[in-house]
Amino acid sequence: MRLKDKVIIVTGGTSGIGQAIAERCVAEGARVLVHGIVRADGEAVVKKLGAAAALHLDDLADPTSAGRIVAAARTAFGRVDALVNNAAIVPRSTLATATVENFDRTMAINVRAPFFLIQAAFPELKANQGCVLNIGSINAYSGEATLLDYSISKGALQTLSRNLANAHGTDRVRINHLNVGWVLTAREYADQQKWGQAADWPEHLPAVFAPSGRLMRPEEIAAAAVYWLGDESRPITGSVVELEQFSVFGRNAVKI
Repeated sequence: MRLKDKVIIVTGGTSGIGQAIAERCVAEGARVLVHGIVRADGEAVVKKLGAAAALHLDDLADPTSAGRIVAAARTAFGRVDALVNNAAIVPRSTLATATVENFDRTMAINVRAPFFLIQAAFPELKANQGCVLNIGSINAYSGEATLLDYSISKGALQTLSRNLANAHGTDRVRINHLNVGWVLTAREYADQQKWGQAADWPEHLPAVFAPSGRLMRPEEIAAAAVYWLGDESRPITGSVVELEQFSVFGRNAVKI
């Protein structure tokens, strides 16, 4: 078991990539505080994971949520060894449609919340020589035209990861970052249908988006997360790793 006896907080752990990470962490011997906002979803996940998991519901848009989330992990399991900042919102926006309200909410959930969760957890992480894994997006590098607010937020999260890794390596707290490509979660499937795609859209993807013939799965991201959360990756910090089906930089897509 690669994460035996570690206590890990996973935000957005009630669905999608976060749920897959929570499940894989428990399978690897960890105890997990599953954070979410929908009680029914959270209770279903925690029931599946059993005594190795506890649920905490909180709105990351609330600037006071960070302290409560960390306190919940300590109450449930007595310590914190790792924090996975996975929760995010993915609003559609462009220069023409962006609003101050939506931009501020995106930054609050996607950037401010991870920042202050790290701050709240830092005494525990330092005491336990723990780590942070921030779940970002390849949109951090420029992003899609219709995901402007989201792309900006993921660029900021990437800078946060690198900055804190540089600042706190001597504290023995490791901070690494995954920039994830297109993943077929339940939410992504539903969102694509909402935006006009047919029910079988995952089966008809252009090769430019999925050269393997399919999208990545949450479980594949979770498998990668285990390495960065465990002692196998010690003492590496400040790494930004692209989990994508093609080269992000200098890409010259080939038509297939």
